Order: sequence, then C-alpha cells, then structure tokens
Amino acid sequence: MNNYNPISPKYPLTLASASPRRKQLLTQVGIPFHAVASHVVEDDVREDPETGSMVLAERKALEGYRLSGAFWTLGADTMVVIGKDILGKPADAADAGKMLRVLSGRTHQVLTGLSLLNPDGKPVHAEAVTTDVRFKSLTGREIESYIRIGEPFGKAGAYAIQGIGAFMVKGIAGSYTNVVGLPVCALVEALVSTGALTEFPVTGA
Repeated sequence: MNNYNPISPKYPLTLASASPRRKQLLTQVGIPFHAVASHVVEDDVREDPETGSMVLAERKALEGYRLSGAFWTLGADTMVVIGKDILGKPADAADAGKMLRVLSGRTHQVLTGLSLLNPDGKPVHAEAVTTDVRFKSLTGREIESYIRIGEPFGKAGAYAIQGIGAFMVKGIAGSYTNVVGLPVCALVEALVSTGALTEFPVTGA
C-alpha cells in the first residue's frame, strides 16, 4: 500500500498527547507507541466543533511530528459540546460547577477529532467521531462533592466517564472510548486503511 514501515515495536506510533487516558487506551489494544506532549492552544478555533476538533488534532499531530521525527503520528482533540457551547477544561472549581450544572439532566455530545500523519509528516487521515452522552439530574451536593475530589480538573466538560464521574452518566449512544478520549474502533480502521498497520491485533515484532 505504501513504502513506509508499519507501526511495530521497532517503529512505534507517535502519540502527540500527554493524556494518560489516551496512553492507556493504546496500551489496552496493544498498539506500540511513544508519547510526546504537544503544546497547542486548544481554544483558538473559530470553526464549528467537528471541524475545529480536526483542526486542533492536526496541529497537535504536526507538533508531535516536529518533536519526534519520521514515525506515523497521531493527534487527537476531544471536545464536549452542548447546544452551541463548547465546554473545555475547567479553570477552577467555580468553572467546573458551572459546567456540571449545564450538563445536569441533559444530553451532550463528545467529539474527538483525529489526525494521522505518515512518516513524511503528511496528513493522510482526518475525521471527527461523535458520541451522545446523557446525564442524570445532579444535586448541588453531588456536584460539590465531585468537585471536591478533584476529578473534574484537566477534563473537558469537567468529568471523567472512566472514573467516579460514571455515576452521572445514564446512557451513551456511540463509542465509549471516544468519551474517554480516543475512539479506538475508528482509529484502528484508519490505521489499517492507510497502511499504518498491516494487521490488527498487532502481532509482529
């Protein structure tokens, strides 16, 4: 399909992210990778959320490629969207409380933009994956207690579905791993279709 070495322990995927959740998901499905932190401003996007998530993902991927070099490189950006509002990572406890009150009792969308670069640093795949997430109605005490444990910080939308925040989620429609931070099914399909992976699960040395 191409002349590039496929992803393997010798030629790992570059993950342009410091997110422990994304690292955990790649480890879980056995994709060899090394991670580099990309320092991209996440709120400097004027496009609609779907396009914006892909734009930011590509910026992260390009930064990751610049830092790491000639490997397949993945950038990802996750947004929480409700109505016309994009909820980023809370600045402080008051901001987290405001976000959780907005999400309470409603359905919101989690979008993750993906950008894959080949070992020459050229974009070869971009997409945005959307999952609907339905929250229970939260009491003021539940919100205060959740903020007090510290989990909302560093999370888009001020919650972690894979953590204690799971108590708020009544249901989802779409990819669960997308809400965690990386839509694994879509990612694997992209890696295979572009030739970044020649087989999955990865068994080669």
